[in-house]
Amino acid sequence: MAGDEPGVSRRRLAGAAVGLGGALAAGSWPGAARAGVRAGTLRRGTADEAGLLPGHLARLVTEAESFLGPSPEHPWYAGAVLLAGRGRTVALHTAIGSAVRYRAYDETSDTAAELPAGRRIPAAEDTVYDLASVSKLFTSLLAVQQIERNALALDRTVASFLPEFAAAGKQHVTVRQLLTHTSGFPPWIPLYGAPTYEEKLKLLWNQPLEHPPGSAYLYSDLNLITLQLVLEEITGRTLDRLLHDEITAPLGMHRTRYNPPGSWRPGIAATEDARKPWSGLDRGLVWGEVHDENAYGLGGVAGHAGVFSCAWDLAVLARTLLNGGAYGRARILSPSSVDLLFTNFTPDFPGHEHGLGFELYQHWYMGAMATPRSAGHTGFTGTSLVVDPSTDTFLVILANSVHPVRTWRTGSAPRVAAGNALARAVPVRTGHGGPAWFGGMAPATSATLTLPEVRAAAGARLTCSLWWDTEPGVGTVVLEASADGGRAWRPVPFTTALPGKTAVEHPAGSVTGWSGRVWHEVAAVLGAGPLRLRWRHLTGPHYVGRGVYVDGLRVADGARATLFDAARPDDTARIEAAGWALSAD
Repeated sequence: MAGDEPGVSRRRLAGAAVGLGGALAAGSWPGAARAGVRAGTLRRGTADEAGLLPGHLARLVTEAESFLGPSPEHPWYAGAVLLAGRGRTVALHTAIGSAVRYRAYDETSDTAAELPAGRRIPAAEDTVYDLASVSKLFTSLLAVQQIERNALALDRTVASFLPEFAAAGKQHVTVRQLLTHTSGFPPWIPLYGAPTYEEKLKLLWNQPLEHPPGSAYLYSDLNLITLQLVLEEITGRTLDRLLHDEITAPLGMHRTRYNPPGSWRPGIAATEDARKPWSGLDRGLVWGEVHDENAYGLGGVAGHAGVFSCAWDLAVLARTLLNGGAYGRARILSPSSVDLLFTNFTPDFPGHEHGLGFELYQHWYMGAMATPRSAGHTGFTGTSLVVDPSTDTFLVILANSVHPVRTWRTGSAPRVAAGNALARAVPVRTGHGGPAWFGGMAPATSATLTLPEVRAAAGARLTCSLWWDTEPGVGTVVLEASADGGRAWRPVPFTTALPGKTAVEHPAGSVTGWSGRVWHEVAAVLGAGPLRLRWRHLTGPHYVGRGVYVDGLRVADGARATLFDAARPDDTARIEAAGWALSAD
């Protein structure tokens, strides 16, 4: 692997992150190269070299291995490849479980027939997986390339490229709406049931919308299948050729393609024993061919599914995006075009934040890696990719969770656990370098940090530094006061401010969401009399952010007499911490 990027060592990059509580003190793209300068490429290294905390990174693997067992009844996956990194350093690349374990599924007993031990194939670091809907990211990248080249425009109608698409009231659907799943298409239709390619297209042309274009968010495979047809029309090349010529060949992603050859089969993870009624087609054990029925019916090449890849190749893609579109000497997008992937185009549909093709801020699979700029996607087969520019981190999970059958797994718990572990491995540092109070990352909890009682005069103030990252609207941190010794508590309004910025008022006495991975200065005016004060950190039932940190707690009365100061050991010893702990990271 190549050495350090000229002029910027990994250690210096990690050092820049420390000053902002773990956020990178760089431009929009932490690895963006200057014109004519080779962009950073990946190398293997340790957690320390990546600026990550080794113990928390190791927990990512431990927790992933737990899902090889009952989760809760059946294994969530037969095996997986996990890859995590920060900056240019891949600090974790591990295979667990099996790439091929079962030969068949028995629906009558809801059990699987396992292959003999000698015929099972363990997962390996370079095992190739069917990416399923993670394939949509490649189609989206190809579309943004054409936008950059002025061959495609976001607000042009699809029908202006494909006149047949205007049927059934779709004449006003735009390219932007395909990329953001706001076209109004239903989630899918069984194209594979039509016997010929032309008849499959006719089904698409004649499919009406479920919502007027732009009026609702509804995730649909049909959007990316349609976008494939647009790309093929304007370029004169098939989607698989575009993928090779425009992305995988320039970036050296030699284990990424549609329709892998038969010689790859021993190194590919098997998917499902595909039979009706749980599958739309009777195919038996799918291994080396695309799992998705519509992609299979379209010959293995489709805009919504069909790409096969390995973890390292997806890490190269992640690094390319974090570099602002370049990797080594290759550039596939300009930094401004990469911005389109990480910018929310769906503000009218909260909870469905979406860049062009990339999902944003989705705790349900990103876990605590989710920020307003974190981008990624999942795949039905058990795959996912998450890229977080705010910490320069990336996480790849490739798994065969439909092996032996899709009904064995539910939810996204392994993805969330991995995202939480990687997020926790990114340290949060105080300005003074010492420990701060940390409210933890456990879901469904109420953690309190309670100060000893003080006798406040009129105009007394609480000040401290606050860093927060919670599930927006669900996880909160609240400042509360009690005048009766802790029997009843009321919220205390406060302000937060960044250096040189106007203070932001929080009249409800609470904050939620994301602080930008920077420390905010808190000030709260207190009432007179005996008071107990506390910070209370509430987490939602399922998902958490990186958590809440409080530092530099101080209470002074109107005459500036110090009533409490956490810098004094005796005062700190009197803090009652339930669910909070002093942490240096």
